[in-house]
Amino acid sequence: MLQPIMRLVAAFLVLLPALYSQQPLTSLPYTPSLDVHAMDQSVQPCENFYKYSCGTWIKDNPIPADQARWDVYGKLTYENELFLWGLLEQAGKGGSERTPNEQKIGDFFHACMDESAAEKAGAAPLEPGLREIAALKSLDQLPALLAHLQLTIYAGSMLFNFGANQDYADSSSVIAFAEAGGLGLPDRDYYTKTDVRSLQIRQKYLDHMAQMFQLLGDSPEVATANSQAIMALETALAKASLTRVELRDPYKSFHKMKLSELQELTPSFRWSEYLAALPAPAISIVNVSQPAFYSELETQFKAESIEAVRSYLRWHLVHANARFLSPPFVEADFDFFSKYLRGTPAMQPRWKRCVQLVDHNLGEALGQVFVEKTFTPETKARTVAMTKEIEIAMEKEIDNLAWMSPATKQQALLKLHGIANKIGYPDKWRDYSSVEVRPDDLLGDVQRASAFEHHRDLNKIGKPVDRTEWGMSPPTVNAYYDPQMNDINFPAGVLQPPLFDPKMDDAPNYGNTGATIGHELTHGFDDEGRQFDAKGNLHDWWTATDAAEFQKRADCVSDEYSRFTVVDEVKINGKLTMGEDVADLGGTLLAYIAWKAANQGKTLQPVDGFTPDQRFFVGMAQWACGSERPEDLRMSAITNPHSPLEYRINGVVSNMPEFSRAFSCKAGQPMVRLKPCRVW
Repeated sequence: MLQPIMRLVAAFLVLLPALYSQQPLTSLPYTPSLDVHAMDQSVQPCENFYKYSCGTWIKDNPIPADQARWDVYGKLTYENELFLWGLLEQAGKGGSERTPNEQKIGDFFHACMDESAAEKAGAAPLEPGLREIAALKSLDQLPALLAHLQLTIYAGSMLFNFGANQDYADSSSVIAFAEAGGLGLPDRDYYTKTDVRSLQIRQKYLDHMAQMFQLLGDSPEVATANSQAIMALETALAKASLTRVELRDPYKSFHKMKLSELQELTPSFRWSEYLAALPAPAISIVNVSQPAFYSELETQFKAESIEAVRSYLRWHLVHANARFLSPPFVEADFDFFSKYLRGTPAMQPRWKRCVQLVDHNLGEALGQVFVEKTFTPETKARTVAMTKEIEIAMEKEIDNLAWMSPATKQQALLKLHGIANKIGYPDKWRDYSSVEVRPDDLLGDVQRASAFEHHRDLNKIGKPVDRTEWGMSPPTVNAYYDPQMNDINFPAGVLQPPLFDPKMDDAPNYGNTGATIGHELTHGFDDEGRQFDAKGNLHDWWTATDAAEFQKRADCVSDEYSRFTVVDEVKINGKLTMGEDVADLGGTLLAYIAWKAANQGKTLQPVDGFTPDQRFFVGMAQWACGSERPEDLRMSAITNPHSPLEYRINGVVSNMPEFSRAFSCKAGQPMVRLKPCRVW
């Protein structure tokens, strides 16, 4: 009987991380930015620094059943969500004392948590949309219908994506963008690859679509026929779409044309009627990011029957909204997209899904409450100071680059000095006063919030750029660089322990948050970001010789990472991950230089038996402690521009002589490259 009992114990331990706290938090827990107990010091740091720094953390933190991967970022996200859960429960209790923001986030959360109402409703919330689709008799009616559906579909991508963005040639202005879209699978490569796994995925996708059509009331025969028609249409669109590597070159997705020229590309689709139905501001110029895609769209309009178009629209309506319907829809959607594609055994608890939903739809309303409770002026001031120090380090590095000419250096410094640093939260908060939120209408709340955001986006067209705007909500555990805004953005959610630890000495903080700041800064000068100038315009400011020198160094990084194995026989696509890998390496080096400069003249003492330099590198490595399911690793190899966690650490330190000196590594050891790669 021992083995069955042990299997039960093992199964419980797998579930334990997802169950360790299923109660809202009233304050965020504390974890140090350098946790000695997370290390596995039986591993030699010069053999595998990632396992040395993170081995015990990984052993003690198996992937929860409701996650495809589990790491320090994921754990902090979970803790933030537990805290937000408490805020939302309080806001959802009602009462006249609630602020307008508390009313909206509280009622939205209340509507989401009412699972019994969703179960009783079944597919009824989709009936208005299904009736509109059923009434489609010809392609002439499609533009107005598509505009209406796109406005209100949560995260939907029907046929194409249409919205606003900064003009690549003039970042001070906003123009219309017509982009590729229309796919149900995560990436165009899922439709084009011919390996056994890809063929199996496509068959499972067909089965899933048929299942959803049957839930809508179709017979098995009709459901199967509908699914096959959709697969044919989506495959044609996928083959006409650029790959993710191609999309890293902004010139390949910059094709400004008159609206009349877009109309010539797709004569079967009346753009004037589509734009009037949105409604959109007056539009004369559109960036058609992938003209070949729109040419293929016209081919499909001519070839497809109106019945196939209706089937396609029905599928994307239910696909985009399945998570907000009754359990059969929710479970079917989870079984394919999470359980099968990503290997996640169990669905997230409803409270967590509802917290995420409120954050996605009303992120800055929720963010105001989060910031008030968690983000101190002292933390902001320390982060701002660290950012400036790292920018000074980069300025000195650019000045000293032997491979870059003075002319290009001058432009690089202009760009560096023009970067705006956004720390914590926006200077002005988004106004949600026009969004109607009801405590008993989940799908309606989602659709009204989606329409608000879509209208807000469209209304930017023809107006000056708002450079105060953020692309992430304050509770988000992430950061980003925007090449057109030329800014780096660090939400309050990512500036919490263990990622930024006010109680800890500088070394691990510079290794962790400092390297992340340096990472985002370096994105302005990676293979994609370097093509934009100080104002955020797509402009080649490099001499031909300097550009070739940059590419040679970036290729060194790409070639190295392309030899790393993701899972089984799958290797990293070094061309896809080049920007992130260059940023990981450059960001860590800049943080190290800034830390040294900030402590120049000081005598730093060892702590817990580790020298200050060792603490810098262990702190750097421990942001990445974690593991990922094989299925998710396979998906990431296709869709994720980041390398797997282990290589984001080992790939960096093996290229840094500073690391080798800190741990007395010798030539020939795995963490020592004889010819290190270095770009910045």
